Amino acid sequence: QVQLVESGGGLVQAGGSLRLSCAASRIIAIFNAMGWYRRAPGKQRELVASIISGGTTNYADSVKGRFTISRDHAKNTVYLQMNSLKPEDTGVYYCNAESAFTKSNYWGQGTQVTVSS
Repeated sequence: QVQLVESGGGLVQAGGSLRLSCAASRIIAIFNAMGWYRRAPGKQRELVASIISGGTTNYADSVKGRFTISRDHAKNTVYLQMNSLKPEDTGVYYCNAESAFTKSNYWGQGTQVTVSS
């Protein structure tokens, strides 16, 4: 069983920064993709950023140029650096990982990000 544990959320003013971390209980090399999703109040969960095994990254248009996804294989951790935060970035952020072998999807418990105006 894979566990993903997010951390780093909190309350920040508009224009500020936060870095989210997602620590995996297994080596992240077993995943062919990892990503960050968010669920804003009253909205469906959406993909914010993803990184595939080869290192290619993908971002939602709303966060391009402000957010950066990265990973540290030695720490089995994926990060989401969020800069120039806006109130519309508020939501619960979830870490996701897809197994390269079973195609199973794993989710973390979520971490709250609140951006005040």
